[in-house]
Amino acid sequence: MPDTYRAIMLTGPGGLDRLEEVPLPLLAPGPGELRVQVIATGAGGTDLTMRRGRYPFAPPFPFVPGYEVLGIVDAVGAGVKGFSNGQKVTALTVHGAFAEYLVRGAEHFVAVPEGLDDGETVALVLNYATAWQMIHRVAQLRAGQTALVTGANGGVGTALLDLLRDAEVRALGTCSTRHATIVRELGAEPIPSRGAPIDVGARRILPGGVDAAFDALGGSGTAECVRATKRGGFVVGYGFAATVVNGRPGRWRILRGVASLLAGARLRGRRGAFYGITLRYRSDPAPFKEDLATLLSLLAARRIAPRIAHRLPLLAVRRSQELLEAGGVDGKIVLTREAGLA
Repeated sequence: MPDTYRAIMLTGPGGLDRLEEVPLPLLAPGPGELRVQVIATGAGGTDLTMRRGRYPFAPPFPFVPGYEVLGIVDAVGAGVKGFSNGQKVTALTVHGAFAEYLVRGAEHFVAVPEGLDDGETVALVLNYATAWQMIHRVAQLRAGQTALVTGANGGVGTALLDLLRDAEVRALGTCSTRHATIVRELGAEPIPSRGAPIDVGARRILPGGVDAAFDALGGSGTAECVRATKRGGFVVGYGFAATVVNGRPGRWRILRGVASLLAGARLRGRRGAFYGITLRYRSDPAPFKEDLATLLSLLAARRIAPRIAHRLPLLAVRRSQELLEAGGVDGKIVLTREAGLA
């Protein structure tokens, strides 16, 4: 067993040069903890927000980022039951996963069935769990209803479309022309994200409006989602993807989006809610763990199929963020030990 392991440390707010590979001491798990050898993690927009120094759930600098993990149990701390060495597990970490090893409380981990693809499995932890909870716990959609998804080719967008298809909910997805094929492959009807307001495109297909809209929160787009939703419908905002200006979140755009989501929706007879997976998880982790177990079962049954945009080596964090900043990522970026050995 080595004395140290490699990790990517975020040393402070700024550019990609703030991500540094460092050696860290390999510690034994304490009581109630597991140590896992990391075999996969994922990259997403929150990684960029953390690096820019504006994420409320990030620890003080310096720290190891990495929001989600898939690993093999390497050591079991005193008092831990239900886990054993060699077992494959996954968890929502929020930080710490961009590393070769991770020590965390056993209560955060969920056992993973055998035979699942590592990249697809880790894609469930943040993107699919977010999508599942917005569909089933917030909007509470049922088969035969309709939904609108903005940013439909992205990590959460593709997860929403995949899960809406499984739930037999008719979906419309906003995207650029070059991403329309992806949206159709996921069982949804594409709407151009440029050239006309979202609500105009949505109501051309569904004149009465949709039952729910899922918006990667931002500026005027949120108000358009409200207008695309029928009276009594639900508008769910998440993230701040459309509020970024020159690489940094625009305060005015954030405020305008939140106002449209909460006050604007109510004034128009719709229900609005902002969804944040970390806040919900920290309030009560039980629903997340239940939902993640359900998602793992759906993946094992091949009822869902996460779209993987890129498979990078485990510590290729800078490259993952370069791709995210370039935009146009179709699905999820995953970083795996297997990719590094290819």
